Amino acid sequence: MSLDALAIRKKRLVHHSRYRGFLESDVILGRFAEEHLASLNEEQVGRYETLLAESDHDIFAWIVGSRPVPARHDNDVLALIKSTQIALARSHRAR
Repeated sequence: MSLDALAIRKKRLVHHSRYRGFLESDVILGRFAEEHLASLNEEQVGRYETLLAESDHDIFAWIVGSRPVPARHDNDVLALIKSTQIALARSHRAR
């Protein structure tokens, strides 16, 4: 895939991450996409796209740990989303 095609794909994913329909997911995934999507490689972008095909409620439950992550999504991308959310929560508590 060309760099231009990957850049366009990432731009679409940023938009899709912000406007999913479930506010909590919009906030978490939108922030993640803005902060990290540019640095993901093509394979990681594919894993992120696959994750976004799941329901918002499932994704949210996996991120906050209220449900176990299925093996198909137990990867570096979801781990990065979770660590980003944990760091954000800690910074809010420190205030």
